[in-house]
Order: sequence, then C-alpha cells, then structure tokens
Amino acid sequence: MRIAVFSTKGYDQHFLARANEQHGHGHDLTYFEPRLLEETAALATGFPAVCAFVNDRLDAPVLRALREHGTELIALRSAGFNHVDLEAADSLGLTVARVPAYSPHAVAEHALALVLSLNRKIHRAYNRVRDGNFSIEGMLGFDLHGKTIGVVGTGRIGVLFAELLRGFGCTVLAFDPYPNAEAERVLTYVPLRELFERSDVISLHCPLTPETHHLIDDEAVAQMKDGVMLINTSRGRLVDTVAVIEGLKSGRIGYVGLDVYEEEENLFFEDLSERVITDDTFTRLLTFPNVLITGHQAFFTREAVTAIAETTLANVTAFETGEGMLHRVSADQFA
Repeated sequence: MRIAVFSTKGYDQHFLARANEQHGHGHDLTYFEPRLLEETAALATGFPAVCAFVNDRLDAPVLRALREHGTELIALRSAGFNHVDLEAADSLGLTVARVPAYSPHAVAEHALALVLSLNRKIHRAYNRVRDGNFSIEGMLGFDLHGKTIGVVGTGRIGVLFAELLRGFGCTVLAFDPYPNAEAERVLTYVPLRELFERSDVISLHCPLTPETHHLIDDEAVAQMKDGVMLINTSRGRLVDTVAVIEGLKSGRIGYVGLDVYEEEENLFFEDLSERVITDDTFTRLLTFPNVLITGHQAFFTREAVTAIAETTLANVTAFETGEGMLHRVSADQFA
C-alpha cells in the first residue's frame, strides 16, 4: 500500500524502512518533512494511507481534505490520538489506527531521569563544570529514600514508574478512576486531593481527556505541599502552564520537569535555535533554574521506536489484507 508519511525525520525513515523490509510488508513509503496541516494535506493526494505523528493536525478540515484526495486509512505512529477528530473520521469513513503500546519502560525511565536530574541539579552541574566552576553552592538535593511519590494514572507506564521509585525506598501513592488491582503490590490508591497534599513528587501518567484537561490548575497547585516536584511525561494539556508558573513564583512548586507542553506543536521536534521563540509562556518557563524541559523525547529509545515502526506498518498491512491485528480507534469506543 502507498503510504504518505508526514512530520518525517531521519530516524523515522530509518526505522520504518527497516521494519518494512524485515517484516516483508512491501509498502511503498513516501516521506514528507512538513507537518500534516490543511495547507499540506494535498501532498497525500493518491495515497490510500497517511502516517501521522503527535503534532500533526487531524481535525475535520484536514480529514475532509485527505478523504477527498483518496485517503482511507490514518495510521498513527503514536499511542495518543487526542489530536484526531474521531467523530469526523468516522463520518467520513476513515479508519484510524494507533500504536497502543511500545516501550513503557522508555517513558517511565525518562520520568525518573527528570526526577534525579532536577533533584541533584545535574543539568546545572554539567554547565558549571564545563565553565570551570566547581562550586557546589546552590546544588543541595534531597534523599529520595523515604519520600512520598504521587502517581496519577496507573497504566503500564505509571506502574513501572512506581516500581522504579519503590526501588529507591519511596512510598508510592496513586490516583486512577479505574484502579489496577495488580498495581496495589507497589502503590496505594488514595483520592486525588490526598495525593496532592501528601506527595513530595507528583508524576503524571494519564491520558488527555475532557476530565483530565488542566488537571493541574490553580486549585490543584494550592493543595500541594510546599516545594513539591511536578513531572509530566504524558500529555501537555494535563497542565495549566500559567498555574504552574504562579506556583513556581510562590514557591509552592519547587521543581518542574516536563517532556510535554500544552502548546508544543509549534515548538517540539524542530530546530528553532536560530529563531526567536514567540511563545511568551514557554520562554517564561525557561527562566526558572528549577525547571527542566526536554522536547518530547521520553519515548525515544531504540526499542520503543522499533516497536512503533513495526506496529504502525502492521496496522497498514492488517487494513490492506483484512488479516492480523488492526489497532483501530473510533468515536464509538468512547461514546
């Protein structure tokens, strides 16, 4: 099947081409560097399948344009699908498939890396030593051992993160509207307010839904312990960035580690080092010495990207042949 791959980087081409060859899919992949937008949708003319990433726009106008140009399948190379108008896709007869899981270890380990780096000021120490500054003033951290960690969302990633922190001797609290009985071997479920009030570190591992949009807002920040560490490797819009900035200014939030940002689609995955960043909220975040931001790279391990490529192409093959597992998502599943 002919596939138009949008938001393509060199690593996408490498891993998709290798999966296509190694697993004998025989798909014809054409790579486009631009993001999928209404203005670029015409590039997919004549392609029955479009492969999109997290910052591609798949709203109703884009989906209509794709359908008019002959597209039948949207193959997401991501687990998240909140950027897709599923109702519009269903009404247009478009099939949407995703990668439901790849390497939960990748994201859980990156969340832990943010915790350790922020606590022990690794990012600041790196720059100091390179400048010949060996002072440790201002570099004081704390023992993770004995601290209380709050995990919001106990899917595979959240539970793996809890297991990692249990290895440090932490107490792990969790909130999830759908508790995981097996997870209770490593964590204790509590109401969300109690999690906010008791946790020294709070890490978000939940999907973006209407209920979780701006889960971390002014009210939530006000319930947290002074000096709390907030980590988000899940979805940017879980966090009201303005509320977090106010929390940083007041000292209620002592550390912030982000791998996602609510307005990231015009920033992340691009080299903007020669441009002026015009997002004033994001640039304000960058001024805080106790904030560490990575550019949506938590998923980015060799194992995870391999799994993403393999599952993405397997979805296309299943759609084309009617055989195998098609990881479809539709509005009906969430009605």
